[in-house]
Amino acid sequence: MAKIFCIANQKGGVGKTTTTVNLAAGLAQIGQRVLVVDLDPQGNATMGSGIDKRKLETTVYDVLLESSSIPEAKARAEKAGYDVLGANRELAGAEVDLVALERREARLKAALAEVGPDYDFVLIDCPPSLSMLTLNGLCSAHGVIVPMQCEYFALEGLTDLVNTIKQIHANLNNDLQIIGLLRVMFDPRITLQQQVSDQLKAHFGNKVFDTVIPRNVRLAEAPSYGLPGVVFDPTSKGAQAFVDFAKEMVKRIETMK
Repeated sequence: MAKIFCIANQKGGVGKTTTTVNLAAGLAQIGQRVLVVDLDPQGNATMGSGIDKRKLETTVYDVLLESSSIPEAKARAEKAGYDVLGANRELAGAEVDLVALERREARLKAALAEVGPDYDFVLIDCPPSLSMLTLNGLCSAHGVIVPMQCEYFALEGLTDLVNTIKQIHANLNNDLQIIGLLRVMFDPRITLQQQVSDQLKAHFGNKVFDTVIPRNVRLAEAPSYGLPGVVFDPTSKGAQAFVDFAKEMVKRIETMK
């Protein structure tokens, strides 16, 4: 059965989508079967996987409203080697549509349960707000991967996220836990980033992944070509770091079992 992870952080601009698509591509490279679920109405994970969100006839929106199943709605990111349950602007209306429905926070979980045997990993790219969409992601996940920059404000946002995860764990999803914190856009030359990194390790211990994703131009350029950085420039430091991270994730899952 697939292990389901949300890539979440209530702070925007921390590299959630970059982390999602590059971890997916890294896992696919080492032989894992991966599904990416794009829960952000901006559809960046969809476009960043090489799939045109404007041409999608069925999306995660249809799956949430139960008018389509995941096998019907998914698309293949051929060059990256994984499947995508895509999103587009239509998803913005899901907030309103879901409010009146039964089991509104558990609809994604039910849909993923049907395809669990088909994948090793399901990665859910969450929007930066704590919305009904994010709630669907967190209710269906075994754990949360938190990408974060080593900056002062990131620590404040992390406190909010940890509290949210505790509440959902207590009330809606007893499986939910923080799998680990991933340090992204890291520049070792900046003293403050080193200090925040040390604080994270002191406070969260082995919850901080060993892999560090460096600040990397090639990772930033890749989405404009509709590719994860791991596929766009496999030799770049950022791409190599994400492949290392994929290997670390597989090891961590084995210890969780």
